Amino acid sequence: MKALAGVAILIAGALALPAQAAVKDAQPNGFTVENSEWVLVSPQVAYTALVHDVSRWWPADHTWWGDASKLSISDKAGGCFCEINGAQQAWHMTVTFTDPGKLMRMTGGLGPLQGMGLHGALEWRFAEEKGGTRITLWYRAGGYTPDDMSTFAPVVDKVQGLQLAGLAAFLRKDADGAPR
Repeated sequence: MKALAGVAILIAGALALPAQAAVKDAQPNGFTVENSEWVLVSPQVAYTALVHDVSRWWPADHTWWGDASKLSISDKAGGCFCEINGAQQAWHMTVTFTDPGKLMRMTGGLGPLQGMGLHGALEWRFAEEKGGTRITLWYRAGGYTPDDMSTFAPVVDKVQGLQLAGLAAFLRKDADGAPR
């Protein structure tokens, strides 16, 4: 009986960890990173949380002004993934494609990449899998910089893993805040 309980704990722990995190490619002029998590909610529920609850799952220490409540995502073509803190404002990315419950694509440079003049395509993919949803966060960035962009890839991969883990953790909690 204890052995079965131990296996259950290991399985639960494995489900809570990123199922996949990888630097897909890294070159001096750009890189591609991909992170993936599985959650026990429908793709539509996961998509809705991405858009309407961003302030509740995005890590506050990965915002310009340290307050995730200032974030918003407008899920329409030309929509803004923005951070508004009064007169201080950041347009992080532009929504370029949305298929609710399946895919949201944004373009732009995240964080310090924006100030470096670098640009990227970011996709949030939602696929039904084993009674839940596989969420994949994929980002390809490139452009001119005198720096070797391949050195940025592991850092961006780690940060995006944290962002996706925030969404997954939010989705794994029920209305009372207890883990699902």
